[in-house]
Amino acid sequence: MNERMWGYQPSSGYSTGVNLIGFKVEATDGGIGKVDKHSDEVGSAYLVVDTGVWIFGKHVLLPAGTVSRIDAENETIYVDRTKAQIKDAPEFDKNKHIGDAGYHDQIGGYYGGGGRV
Repeated sequence: MNERMWGYQPSSGYSTGVNLIGFKVEATDGGIGKVDKHSDEVGSAYLVVDTGVWIFGKHVLLPAGTVSRIDAENETIYVDRTKAQIKDAPEFDKNKHIGDAGYHDQIGGYYGGGGRV
C-alpha cells in the first residue's frame, strides 16, 4: 500500500522527468488549484498544490498515488479525491515533508495509504 500511495499509478500517464509545475489540478468534483512543486522520487513522489483563493491560499501535499490521470496537452492533473477531502487535508509543512517519515505517515494515512516505504 505504501508504494502505491507515494508513487504514480502506471495508468496515470506520468513520465519520469516531466515538469508538472503550473499544471491545473482537478478533484473528482472540480478544480482545486495549481501545482506549486512536485517530486517523482521513488517511494516518495508527491504534488504540492496551491489552492489559491479557493481555501485561502492553503498549500496541500498530495501523494502521487492520488493522481488518476495527467493530461499533458491541457496541462491538467486529475486526482481521485473530492474537493472536500483535499480541503480538510493536513496543510503542507515545508519543514517536515522532506526526511520526516512521520509526516508522510500522517498524510498517507489521511488519503488512505501509508507512509514512505
